[in-house]
Amino acid sequence: MAQQQVEATADNPPAAAAQDERPQRSAREVRLVMIGLVITMLLAMLDNLIVGTAMPTIVGDLHGADHLSWVVTSYTLATAAATPIWGKLGDLYGRKGTFITSIVIFLIGSALAGLSQNMNEMIGFRALQGLGAGGLMVGVMSIMGALVSPRERGKYQGLFAAVMALATIGGPLLGGFITDHFSWHWIFYINIPLGAIALAVVVVTLHLPKVTAKAKIDYVGAALLTTGITSLVLLTTWGGHDYGWTSKHIIGLGVLAVASLIGFCYVEARVAEPMLPLGLFKNRDFTVVSIVGFIVGFQMFGGVTFLPQYQQLVQGASATNSGLLLMPMMFGMLVVSLVVGQYVTKTGKYKIFPIIGTCVMGGGALLLSTLGTDTTRLTSAIYMAVLGAGMGFLMQITMLVAQNSVELKDMGVASSTATLFRTIGGSFGVALFGTIYANRLTDTVKAAHLPAGSSDNSELTPAKLKGLPAQVQDVIHHAVSNGIHSVFLWAAVISVLAIAASLFLRGLPLRGAGQPAGEGAAMEAPAH
Repeated sequence: MAQQQVEATADNPPAAAAQDERPQRSAREVRLVMIGLVITMLLAMLDNLIVGTAMPTIVGDLHGADHLSWVVTSYTLATAAATPIWGKLGDLYGRKGTFITSIVIFLIGSALAGLSQNMNEMIGFRALQGLGAGGLMVGVMSIMGALVSPRERGKYQGLFAAVMALATIGGPLLGGFITDHFSWHWIFYINIPLGAIALAVVVVTLHLPKVTAKAKIDYVGAALLTTGITSLVLLTTWGGHDYGWTSKHIIGLGVLAVASLIGFCYVEARVAEPMLPLGLFKNRDFTVVSIVGFIVGFQMFGGVTFLPQYQQLVQGASATNSGLLLMPMMFGMLVVSLVVGQYVTKTGKYKIFPIIGTCVMGGGALLLSTLGTDTTRLTSAIYMAVLGAGMGFLMQITMLVAQNSVELKDMGVASSTATLFRTIGGSFGVALFGTIYANRLTDTVKAAHLPAGSSDNSELTPAKLKGLPAQVQDVIHHAVSNGIHSVFLWAAVISVLAIAASLFLRGLPLRGAGQPAGEGAAMEAPAH
């Protein structure tokens, strides 16, 4: 095991009788650090959303439409593969240093991406940017876990939920505005001043125990985990789109993913300092929230990805307006997250919320499965608000429970694992729902027996749809509605698994500063 020595400083007084060994900090000190964490989280969530609206212009300027998917895939791959590694490095060598390093790598990648002169450079620099991005979200969550006790952490949930809502709604709008009025290069350059502010705030205000670790990095485990995650992401990205699900490419990726992950589990059970301690999954609550987080990723990314299709192609909204029409979902998530966070801070109880959240989330998906060609925007807004409310019960609670289930020394690994499960869930969700949506859309159009060449689903855009004959438009409207129906009906079915899993949550008391850990809760090891 790693031999860790923590130097006692003014910011790290020796732990004595306190049950929660975090150094006591004033509310002002925590708020100052939160400024840097909030900006960093905004960078992490905003990046893909703000780049998405600029992609048509970028690939046009760089003459690389054939490689468009790799601009996204390279970033996603690097982020997913790096996430658990950043978490473990933070536990071993100190969270502040690794967090700062990830910000610097992200900013370097952003600057180089903005300077790209061809698609190969863009793909490579986006991968570098994703490598840094993998440490941003993990760093934010693990540092907050080190600063604030689980009991007090609930009141910060609304703040981070607001950042998520702002990024989801504002990202596409800001991306379109910058591209139209400035240049797509500024899509990446805008990260630099924001990142510099976050970096300065973190360097000046964040004081954590200094950790020196004498441990061998689990290189074999890291390589196997990276291979497994990469194979899974590629499988879900390419499957049913670039290659058929039964093609040798997809089957090969599946075999490689399974073999790598089995090898990873074998190695982790035998090394002294595993990249991802499998013992964490012996804690029932940690396992439960990992499963629930995976399914939340399914639902959240599915809603954000496919609802704009319905809004633009059926309800006739513009690209900009479709972003605004998602606000009810984000508003529902924000309001519920604020209320839940305050209640958890006040009472320390949370067990009921994952159960309520999974039920409401499933109900929201079921309501959205009823969307049709004549559904009003008000009705669809109410349904989206229900889905958002369900996610509001779950988004921060899953991370909170994961962190409450482990010792402080494993906070980074717990945070990265929770983030990883949600990311992989989102990747699986978009891939699976994308296949369901495309197949239902194609089947509906074929069943209408339209004249040859009267529609082309692969190049269908809102602008092109308006130029088609009324009969064809009506068929497309029904086809898109049918696709959305299938997507959210399956989402509702999958929600049943989350409901069942949440029933097994024990609901152990949250640790609070100066409070004993609840019976059965993981006591956090002293920093010495």
